[in-house]
Amino acid sequence: MPGTRPDIDRLPVSLGRRSYDILIGDGLIAEAGRHLAPVLRSPRVVVVTDANVADVALDGLTASLDAAAIAHDRIVLPAGEGTKDFTHLEQVITDILDLGIDRKTSLIALGGGVIGDLTGVVAALTLRGLDFIQIPTTLLAQVDSSVGGKTGINTRHGKNLVGAFHQPRLVLADTAVLDHLPARELRAGYAELVKYGVIDRPDFFNWLEDGNGTALLAGDAAARRHAIRTSCAAKAAIVAADETEQGQRALLNLGHTFGHALEAETGFGDALLHGESVAIGMVMALTLSTRLGLCTGNDVARLRDHLAALGLPCDVSGLDTSGWTAAGLVAHMDKDKKTEQGKLTFILARGIGTAFIETDVARDQVAAVLEEFLTG
Repeated sequence: MPGTRPDIDRLPVSLGRRSYDILIGDGLIAEAGRHLAPVLRSPRVVVVTDANVADVALDGLTASLDAAAIAHDRIVLPAGEGTKDFTHLEQVITDILDLGIDRKTSLIALGGGVIGDLTGVVAALTLRGLDFIQIPTTLLAQVDSSVGGKTGINTRHGKNLVGAFHQPRLVLADTAVLDHLPARELRAGYAELVKYGVIDRPDFFNWLEDGNGTALLAGDAAARRHAIRTSCAAKAAIVAADETEQGQRALLNLGHTFGHALEAETGFGDALLHGESVAIGMVMALTLSTRLGLCTGNDVARLRDHLAALGLPCDVSGLDTSGWTAAGLVAHMDKDKKTEQGKLTFILARGIGTAFIETDVARDQVAAVLEEFLTG
């Protein structure tokens, strides 16, 4: 991209006509306008963000848009997972149409996974498809949800059951904005970093385990940049090979089948953040793999010890599980979009770095793992 600073990483997501770049670096929000200008079909955007992010990053973004002569409006939503629903989807679409946009207007998702997912659905639906740009402001969004074009909202039946594959035109991951994240949010995003190591990058898991995970959570800029670059490169390669999740892209769901069931049981609230559910879900997935004779208890212990050392939950002991049952959690899984013809799909592992897709896991085996975790 012309004018890109040498200290900014640029990773391509290769999808033919829908290809785009991920830019990773410090201070990208302050110069976003000049990076956006070449990919916009007209110099007008609508920024969708939430109240928390608006306080930290919106003024810097709009100043950069002004400097690039890009007209802009803003829509500020409540923060939290509850915003990712039909009510707010309708509200945002109506608000955008009220602004008198046209089909060349682009949307900007300025926020974490909730804002990115919701804005992506809005972009896919409004006027039969608007361009949008992802500016992720959480670690979780920078390493996972902003890349790959999976958009979605939650329903009472489960997480991300309504959505579309709709690729962004550009992803700007400003590493400096992570300094404003609450520690819990930063740790939740860290779980998605670990995921890439467990899937097929054991060297990356070793790197995180060898003190670098602690360093990046403590604010080490070089460690953060390396981890984000490694994760985005891993995801970009998988997405380029399987954009609409017909095969290997499902590997990115490691820990998510268990995790989404836990989120559903907690009502998608603050009791359990998405990244926290993924952390627990990965431990459950490796526990199930061990029960099936696929990997050793040492692999589970390694994963559990690393997550716990970084302050992430590895079980459900910190949740109010009164009234929870293994059968109830399996029922949530039956509504998961990865379930086909009544068969549960899980990402299992033969060890750290050797994950694979299993499309027919016996319910009694899953229930046994859940019962183990519920009874402690």
